[in-house]
Amino acid sequence: MIALQNTINKISEITSKIQKEYPELYIFLKENPITIPNIVHPDMNKKIMEEYLENLQQILSKYIKTYKKASWHL
Repeated sequence: MIALQNTINKISEITSKIQKEYPELYIFLKENPITIPNIVHPDMNKKIMEEYLENLQQILSKYIKTYKKASWHL
């Protein structure tokens, strides 16, 4: 349970970073800090959350690389 909570904390941190530092990217994540699942018991196990964290990290990393290249040419 602690590992799952750590993953959820990391997801919150990276989502917050994207929201604050890259708002133009945040709008495409369809994130909402107050999202409430529309099912009673959503299946949010450790593996699913780790995959989601990894996806967020990849999105941010690719965006930063692209953003730096684009801003360098300005």
